[in-house]
Amino acid sequence: MRIYTGKGVYGAIAIGKISIFSRQQIAITKLHIEDIDAEKARVQAAKEKSIAQLQEIYEKALKDVGEANAQIFEIHMMMLEDDDYNDSISDMIESKHVNAEYAVSVTAENFSEMFASMDDSYMQARAADVKDISNRIIRNLSMDAESENAMSDKMIICADDLSPSETILLDKDKVYAFVTAYGSSNSHTAILARNMNIPAVIGVGEAFLNKIKNGITAIVDGYTGEIFVDPDNETLERLEKKQAEDIQKKKLLLDLKGKENITLDGTKINIYANIGGVDDVKSVLENDAGGIGLFRSEFLYLENSSYPTEEEQFNAYKKVLESMGNKKVIIRTLDIGADKQVDYFELDKEQNPALGYRAIRICLTRPEIFKTQLRALYRASAYGKLGIMFPMITSVSELIQIKEICDIVKTELSADGIAYSEDVELGIMIETPAAAIISDRLAPMVDFFSVGTNDLTQYTLACDRQNSKIESFCDTHHEAILRLIEMSAQNAHKNGVWIGICGELAADTTLTETFLRMEIDEVSVSPGFVLKVRDKVRSIDLSKKINN
Repeated sequence: MRIYTGKGVYGAIAIGKISIFSRQQIAITKLHIEDIDAEKARVQAAKEKSIAQLQEIYEKALKDVGEANAQIFEIHMMMLEDDDYNDSISDMIESKHVNAEYAVSVTAENFSEMFASMDDSYMQARAADVKDISNRIIRNLSMDAESENAMSDKMIICADDLSPSETILLDKDKVYAFVTAYGSSNSHTAILARNMNIPAVIGVGEAFLNKIKNGITAIVDGYTGEIFVDPDNETLERLEKKQAEDIQKKKLLLDLKGKENITLDGTKINIYANIGGVDDVKSVLENDAGGIGLFRSEFLYLENSSYPTEEEQFNAYKKVLESMGNKKVIIRTLDIGADKQVDYFELDKEQNPALGYRAIRICLTRPEIFKTQLRALYRASAYGKLGIMFPMITSVSELIQIKEICDIVKTELSADGIAYSEDVELGIMIETPAAAIISDRLAPMVDFFSVGTNDLTQYTLACDRQNSKIESFCDTHHEAILRLIEMSAQNAHKNGVWIGICGELAADTTLTETFLRMEIDEVSVSPGFVLKVRDKVRSIDLSKKINN
């Protein structure tokens, strides 16, 4: 038996035989060509075929992992239309008289190196995207069929790494788990694995691939990140028992539908769900969430090639509110910038985009965009129970400006005879240390706080949450983060304001009791985690003192 360790990205146990993922290797030969126009036409045809393929993958991803996670494939389609990328290929064909395959390959290498050399981790991640779309074009130029790694039996897939498109194209019915030598827990592939409910371990190391063979039995423990290759009987028996207990526990969670989120001593908490688009509402209802604690409205902008109109936004918000009935829906105003770039916003490249021009800073300096969204939100409020949440707040003056713009929008709607609810709650995200520290001054101005623990962790610890090299330094349970959350909770309650948590820590059940003792009123998690958190809440007894 050999044991390897990586990073578990979806907690479950898988036992089965190994299948090593293989890709078609296309040899790129540099050829001299005379007919430049014909070669350019070949590139255009391959691009069109690639876009059609990505559209099919996007449609599959919508069904399997929801709109928010399918977004990566729309981004790939947009990258295929990038002027700089296409001009580079075209110029190389014209000036060097080389074949299309070679021009695409060299362009991919140049762009990939450029992105990889940047300081910003978001831009570094674009290096892999450029390679992915370029390899797709080259495959289509070569006319070779795309490798499907067809399997007749269910297997554990092992690979150096998997691109998002390769991950989403895996037949879930034939995959026990997947293991990769490389990768980050924040990569698109890891996120897709979590949302596809596939046990997965990443970053196991190159030595793993060099020592395994097809058909060998292995056990993947997505909880611990361990892979047991050719396990002995004792290990097999122990993990089979753990697997059976895990499956039984997940079945028992279904019995929690319709039950209250209440501790053994009678303390209640709201458990809501995070979504990225209208199509995700179905999953919210299926998992019995009490409401929507975070609707990431920026995906309405990311999926468009131009600014979404007031009517487009209104229809989306209205549909969600109507679908949720009398349950609360909290919609975050657009959080464009940092790791969410949209070409038509024409944002400048920044050395530190997470610290730069993003979210509310864009809204307050481009009020026409902000007012359009607010008009759509207030109009939709007539169809349900709406809360509007503003991201990246750092000062009282920002909140004053926001409320003034909200008042202007409501006045205009009233003048136009357009209905809206007078009971819309206004809240802010506590995701900067500044907001937490001055939460005593911000609380009297709002109806609620929602802690965005992802960015709060990043800004408090000075750790880029997308940089895999510093994951070991990014302690999400750090005392400083917990103190900032507790401070915000105390200041919220002193001012009659409720407080929730909508970041990744909301689903961390090792902290559920800690949050309850802080008197957090609501946690908002991915729909698939609602029942798991409910189960944890119902097992806690806050009347018992904690032994220090």
